[in-house]
Amino acid sequence: MQLAPTDPAMPAASNPSPEPAAPPGDAGRADTRTAGDDIALHIGGMRVPLHVNARGLSLGILATIAFVFALQWAQKFFVPLLLGILIAYTLNPVVRWLERWHVKRIIGATLVTAVIVGAMAGTLYRLQGEFFNILDELPTLTHKVTRILTNTTGQRSTLQQMQAAAAEIERAASNVGADAKRLAQQRRQYPPPAAAASSPIRVMDWVLAGSMSLAAFMSQATMVVFLVFFLLLAGDTFKRKLVKLTGPSLTRKKVTVHILDDINTSIQSYMFMLLVTNILLALLMWGALRLIGLENAGAWAAFSGVAHLMPYFGPLVITVATGMAAFLQFETLSMVTLVAGASLAIATLVGMVVATWMTGKIARMNPAAVFVSLLFWGWLWGVWGLLLGVPVVMVLKVVAERVEGMEVVSELLGE
Repeated sequence: MQLAPTDPAMPAASNPSPEPAAPPGDAGRADTRTAGDDIALHIGGMRVPLHVNARGLSLGILATIAFVFALQWAQKFFVPLLLGILIAYTLNPVVRWLERWHVKRIIGATLVTAVIVGAMAGTLYRLQGEFFNILDELPTLTHKVTRILTNTTGQRSTLQQMQAAAAEIERAASNVGADAKRLAQQRRQYPPPAAAASSPIRVMDWVLAGSMSLAAFMSQATMVVFLVFFLLLAGDTFKRKLVKLTGPSLTRKKVTVHILDDINTSIQSYMFMLLVTNILLALLMWGALRLIGLENAGAWAAFSGVAHLMPYFGPLVITVATGMAAFLQFETLSMVTLVAGASLAIATLVGMVVATWMTGKIARMNPAAVFVSLLFWGWLWGVWGLLLGVPVVMVLKVVAERVEGMEVVSELLGE
């Protein structure tokens, strides 16, 4: 096999001078010589031209990098937009069902949005006491951890040993004979452990940061609610507009309709699967935690149902959170192990068995590719990326299966 440059003015088939045969010792050897962007590959006496567009490849890489950073920069815009679109896709069949019963779309969209918001508000109101109890117990958890670290059983704890070592170093430094001004400056820069422990905690900074985060979350939630309402009110308007924008070609219109229908079916099936599996997990968690005797079992079950929206990482978050709650209440290793083990077992049963099986049936995607995509979206958008990563990859796979030139993406994401 030999590589040689092509002559753009002379076709390969009309070359009057045949290429000399390669010596037997050079079989399988490749020689690459570029002439611009064109390369010819010689295989068994046949001359196959290869076109390498280096400029286009470079521009494509730069455009991809710029697009990724644009997604990260515009996170506050894209996250509510994608959430609103996914929720609207999920609730659109309910509005259509109301239309079949001669309910106008504006009334149906209003009713569906009001019912969803009312149900969420009612659930939060019902569980607000348990959530406030968990928040009230956080300082107690801090005190208990501090007490365990400083608790002695005949020997000094690690924290006390560190304090003694720091005090010994300070006394050694004071014996060197430095003046009082230098010693005072060192003490201001490196205060002793007792002074550091007695320094006031800037609680107002935490309260201010938490208030700003809550205000940002409420503003984004309000935007998502209004976006869902307007998308439900629009119905198939944007679908018809997208089909119209594809041009006069009937083939392209059919391909666009098939893509939109597949996206609609995939997202609705996936969101319905998430709803069923997360409600099932919340109910199982509530029953198990209530049976064990963990306080605020309803709040922890609701938290588990929401955290389980994150594929792969949700069970770990649930296990750690419930284990800390068990440590706060029981203070025994056996109960912590029991609660954390029950949480991990339920999350694994529902997430790894039921949800994974249903996701494979719905999306027909490669689990390894899905996991890599979750890592990417998690790096890009954090927790929101973990929640939205799978639907985004599903849409990308549906589009890649129908659009010419994206067969590589479809093959990588497929089973």
